Amino acid sequence: MDTIELFKRFVSTKSETPDDGGLLDFIEKYLEDFDAIRVDVKDVKNLFIYKKFSEGEHLCFAGHVDVVPAGNNWDTNPYEAVEKEGYIYGRGTQDMKSGVAAFTQALKETKEFKGTLSLLLTSDEEGEAINGTVKLLEFLENNDMLPDACVVAEPTCEKEFGDAIKVGRRGSINGYLTLNGKQGHAAYPEKAINPIHQIAQVLGNMAGVDLDNGDEFFAPSKFVVTDIRSGMQVTNVTPNDLQMMFNVRNNTKTAQKDIIAFVAEHFEGLDYELRLTQGSYPFNTNTDTKIVKQIDKAISTVTGINPKHSTAGGTSDARFISPMGVDVIEFGVRNNSIHSVNECTTRKEVEDLYYVFKTLITNWE
Repeated sequence: MDTIELFKRFVSTKSETPDDGGLLDFIEKYLEDFDAIRVDVKDVKNLFIYKKFSEGEHLCFAGHVDVVPAGNNWDTNPYEAVEKEGYIYGRGTQDMKSGVAAFTQALKETKEFKGTLSLLLTSDEEGEAINGTVKLLEFLENNDMLPDACVVAEPTCEKEFGDAIKVGRRGSINGYLTLNGKQGHAAYPEKAINPIHQIAQVLGNMAGVDLDNGDEFFAPSKFVVTDIRSGMQVTNVTPNDLQMMFNVRNNTKTAQKDIIAFVAEHFEGLDYELRLTQGSYPFNTNTDTKIVKQIDKAISTVTGINPKHSTAGGTSDARFISPMGVDVIEFGVRNNSIHSVNECTTRKEVEDLYYVFKTLITNWE
């Protein structure tokens, strides 16, 4: 198989989270010269496959074979790779079977490397992500097998292939706040404590406010209110309490303690409870590290473009890899149709992604 044939094989396999559609078994057999380790957990399939070519650093390529549900109103069968006018359509074409096909083929064809090459693959990235990459990393850490550097082949490019890599990601903090009042008759507001009136006095100074100034890599951490509900859906009773939910996509300058202090400042004197959860933490890979310099050089060699270093967007499994002390970046095809109807990428982008990874492997030293 060549890269495009492999890519179409992947896209034509239905693998909605946590089902891998048998793709990990296929990849294990496809890379028959590599050693394979399976760390399957419940319904989630996880594969680590590696080969030590010589003494040297360990370079890993990571990704996921699972996809989100296709939804309705596609112009083609979402689980058949359909090629039209240079585009290949199907669920997962951008996110991220293009990346998996490109680095799998690159490893398949590698005969020499100064160190160890590996793949880290899961079927649990689009779901809860609790039994996927994190479980593989736990195994690798316990067995002293963690890589030195890692490329996650998520779609990162913006307007043209090669224009952006991810050198970091924001974290995500969820907030759940209850403001307590005292229920009463609307005709006697002085006898009640109306939490809606209370929050109305402070919300304008909180909603949409930047919690820091950001920096050269990260946008400011913003306090984003996502839900407010209170009352009994009647006009003559004021509510006993109010619930508000919010989210902060935080950079490295803002942590949970800062959000707790921010809320306390604005809710001073009010009766409230606050609970925070955090599913991902911000990370930033130093642009002077070898993996950043080498992927920049490989992209420039293949495309003639010097990519910008971005931290924009949501989360990926790189958020689990970086805290393990691994230098990690993300690079893949354009990100303009992920999770949408008629998701697609171009044949050329998939081929060029393969060439970038081949160049990175060949020049790694």
